[in-house]
Amino acid sequence: MLPFRFVDRVKFIVERQLVKGAGFQLLVVGVFIGMISLIGGLLVIPFGGPFEDVGDAIWWAFLRLTDPGYLGDDAGNWQRLVSTILTISGYVVFMGTLVAILTRWLIAKMSDLERGLTPVTLRNHVVVLGWTSQTLPLLGELLGSSGRMRRFLEKHETKRLRLVVLSETASAEQVHELRNEPGIGRRARQIILRSGAAIQPDALQRVACLDAAVVIVPSAAHEAGSLVTSDVETVKALLSIAAQARHLGTALPFVVAEIQDIRKHPVIERAYPGALEVVAGDATISRLMVQNILHPGLSEIYNELLTAGAGNEIYVRGGETMTGLTLAEVASQRPQVIVLGILKPEGSGWAVKMPAASDTVIDYSDRVVMLARDYAETEPELKAKPMPVIDRQSPVARPPTLADRVHRVLVLGWNRRVPSLIGEFASYQQMRFEVDVVSVVPAGERQQEIDRYLGEQRKVICRHVEADYMVEGELRRVGPLNYDSILLVSSDRLASGEEADARAMVGYLQLEDLLSEGGQRPQLIMELSDPDNRHLLTGHQSEMMISSMIVSHVLAQVALRRELRVVMDELFTVGGAEIQFRDPHDYPLPASADFQVLEKIVAGGGDVALGLWRHNPDNHGHHVTLNLSRDEYLDLQPGDRLVVLCTS
Repeated sequence: MLPFRFVDRVKFIVERQLVKGAGFQLLVVGVFIGMISLIGGLLVIPFGGPFEDVGDAIWWAFLRLTDPGYLGDDAGNWQRLVSTILTISGYVVFMGTLVAILTRWLIAKMSDLERGLTPVTLRNHVVVLGWTSQTLPLLGELLGSSGRMRRFLEKHETKRLRLVVLSETASAEQVHELRNEPGIGRRARQIILRSGAAIQPDALQRVACLDAAVVIVPSAAHEAGSLVTSDVETVKALLSIAAQARHLGTALPFVVAEIQDIRKHPVIERAYPGALEVVAGDATISRLMVQNILHPGLSEIYNELLTAGAGNEIYVRGGETMTGLTLAEVASQRPQVIVLGILKPEGSGWAVKMPAASDTVIDYSDRVVMLARDYAETEPELKAKPMPVIDRQSPVARPPTLADRVHRVLVLGWNRRVPSLIGEFASYQQMRFEVDVVSVVPAGERQQEIDRYLGEQRKVICRHVEADYMVEGELRRVGPLNYDSILLVSSDRLASGEEADARAMVGYLQLEDLLSEGGQRPQLIMELSDPDNRHLLTGHQSEMMISSMIVSHVLAQVALRRELRVVMDELFTVGGAEIQFRDPHDYPLPASADFQVLEKIVAGGGDVALGLWRHNPDNHGHHVTLNLSRDEYLDLQPGDRLVVLCTS
């Protein structure tokens, strides 16, 4: 065995001390300063000088090492030479090294503070576990929900909203993104960033999950074929929260969790014994797409109801202030609101009655579902004259009519939602669908994912074409004009939502060239994932759905009012309440009718009038107008349709 060299051993010992941190680094520098002072003092003693002993000589050397102002006091060439060497060494060791160590230590501390590694000391705040494409619109939804947020804060006896976001690596760039987000802006100071992963127990403690009023777990994208999916991380995070609560003996917070695979719903509920609402993001988007295929034009209604901004939203009000009143009386006291129905307690859940008879009496524990532009409009206008009471009978479910032909659907692209989309097609028993999927992903891999999701179900004929719809020749061979509906889905296999949307938009422009060559134009629905891209395609002829914005809205609103999840499931799933378009000739409308007359006539059949779909769009390209003023005349034109809520 070769012996170690003395120099290598010394270098190793010094290195082990330097890597221990700023304190040990300063200790090593102090040792070097002491050694240099000792050597300098010993060098000048043999040549005389004003030194009484060795200590004075070492002190003389230390002063020259730390302060160059003493150079002029030295006499003799040797003292001046040693003093000059000590002064130069002082610049390098004393000043340079010390400043470098302290600067690095300060920068490291500032970086740690920016990363947010210290636990927050908050109570009744809102925690968002994860920084995904949905986080920014989710935070914007929470900050923009003034009415619901006010009631939420009152319920939890707090005056100020605090949002805490757990990101894998919190940084100044994310703070900059928050400030530039249209729905956040200056209110970014209400948002606190902390670093960590949702599957780490110490990270959950860092954001004070157990003291939060609500914890929101949005779903993150993962690479195809990864064994650790977002649903796995969600289950692990819920297990960690439950374990911490058991260890500390505290109550579990209310959690709103998004899952990608709706089949994991029982697993999520088993993992978390506390108050929990599960939002199936992929299934929600798939349901909206299929309903939009069945009722072309519904995407505009969903984009209004399920995205932030101007327009109407669905509100749920408690029955405490309306006990003993009927739904008709509640509606007459709120001239700017459309009453959609009522939720009745049923076991551990709710029985949804939408629409409901106008003579339904509201109990204390009931919830009333309303459509309004602002939360304040859901309060009764006591000073205004009540509107006439509208008599609505119990809704009559219309039996489904079997389709007389096959509805052909072309899906361009591939993402994790396509299997759930095929499953949603299969849930409509009265319809017959044939789906062709065009993607560069191998057909065998796609079919395997569909079989894994649906099992042995073969109610929907699904064919796969391996082609790139970005190439004109390959897209032309598919024959898009031969289909009834075309879905352009945003890929989840690219590095970012911007890249996926760029591909989808280029594919849309390529598709428009082919559709403009003639023939009956099929219905075209385009899915985008990045909200910033929604304004790029001005004057487009497709129906657009921003999946991240829709899911973010659902998560935010369910977090503030958990009963909304039941309402949205009722509206978006097959059967039950459904938003449909109706021909005005289906109702005995007079020649000049206002919206109040329309409400009364539609209520005669047990339905609820929501608004109008205009054949000719307005200056902003919008066809739909919901919740019109009661005295506004309809002025129906050829091609216009009525928007109603009915029982399917």
